[in-house]
Amino acid sequence: MQRVLITLVSLIVYTAASGDDTWKAGVATVSITPDEFFWMAGYGGRTAPAERKRTDLFAKALALEDAKGNLGVIITLDLVGIDRELAGRITERLKSSYGLKREQIAICTSHTHSGPVVGRNLGPLHYYSLNPDQQQKIDAYAEVLFAKVVATTGYAIAALAPARIQSGSGKCTFAVNRRENVPETDVPAMREKGTLKGPSDHDVPVLSVRDSGGAIKAILFGYACHATVLSGSEWNADYPGYAQTELEKNYPGAVALFWAGCGGDQNPLPRREIAIAEKYGAELAARVGDVIKADMPELTPELETFYQEIEAPLAPVPTIEQLRENATSPNRFEVARAKFLMRELEQKGALANAYPYPVAMWKLGKSIDFVLLGGEVVVDYALRLKREGRGTSTWVAAYSNDVMAYIPTLRVLKEGGYEGDTSGIYYGLPSLWADTIEEDIVKAVHAIGR
Repeated sequence: MQRVLITLVSLIVYTAASGDDTWKAGVATVSITPDEFFWMAGYGGRTAPAERKRTDLFAKALALEDAKGNLGVIITLDLVGIDRELAGRITERLKSSYGLKREQIAICTSHTHSGPVVGRNLGPLHYYSLNPDQQQKIDAYAEVLFAKVVATTGYAIAALAPARIQSGSGKCTFAVNRRENVPETDVPAMREKGTLKGPSDHDVPVLSVRDSGGAIKAILFGYACHATVLSGSEWNADYPGYAQTELEKNYPGAVALFWAGCGGDQNPLPRREIAIAEKYGAELAARVGDVIKADMPELTPELETFYQEIEAPLAPVPTIEQLRENATSPNRFEVARAKFLMRELEQKGALANAYPYPVAMWKLGKSIDFVLLGGEVVVDYALRLKREGRGTSTWVAAYSNDVMAYIPTLRVLKEGGYEGDTSGIYYGLPSLWADTIEEDIVKAVHAIGR
């Protein structure tokens, strides 16, 4: 049984010059490594729970307040994702405990595939296909996670004090478009020859928080790539965890926070070895360090936060007859999804033909549009939103607030394959997205901050 206990939280209090025309910031961190070993998230091929711990997993919270008192909190989690139910519980508690509105809260996950199952996220892949003992352990961990995230956010808010905020963008190139470059064993030779194919997003957005003496107190950064270097039986934050650890070593006293970009179709290649995960982490940390060492523009103390849920339409949902047929499939995950959907149909009388998809944006200073999208978003979205927005000053996080499915563009949806088609089995949506999904999301992003 997991202990519902808040362990050591590091609290950073800044000593910057006072004044009403400055940012305030506070940051806190807590270990969310499970106390016991249970099922791991991200891969359907696993046949046993975790056996060891290689690295800790963390929840971190960065609170930012502008000169007018507008407050926002970014929560980062070294986890594969978070489901709508658990995210809703967290945000409701933060509303009641700290007076935060929904748009003031952003929950970002790293998408490590070497962490625990989280609530009902990837339900058919994990939760609904496991035995009651494993389900009980997953439920108990979700309660621990809930308590720790709420408490850590409170510590970050309590730590608010004057600070300087700066931004910049670098480059890192280990992400590879996994749909276009197969087999992955050929990637090293293709990279050497310069023949890699398909779109990728190699930008590394960086936000730094400094005290009045110029010391780094927090580093928020992102990268668009799956955290799937590793596939073993050890708790491990994968390359994002190694990058954060390296940055915290390079900047003593600082807290590093990672958010995953639109890497739904991007893999770190080559992979499968601890040394490679460490290498990618060090490489990403070095590129963040390059940005910090350069002349980073200072952001004016202005913050606007926006959040909405759009009714993202689905393709026609299955009938009860189709679900009964799917429940006899040789694919146990298809069976788990079918049984889940049949229960939902029985309880509600109908399957929903749309999903409440979360779209958020933070406007930082007059310079940065930080877009936060739910689900496993493919890279085309980031490239398009940057092209139609502020370029590298448009930051696009995926895996945020609710990770309910892959989010393909129309191109990927029509091409099919895992990201456009079969991945839906493992998340539990009743059908594919409708053909309008890309335009619905892009339209919402462009409208939300106006």
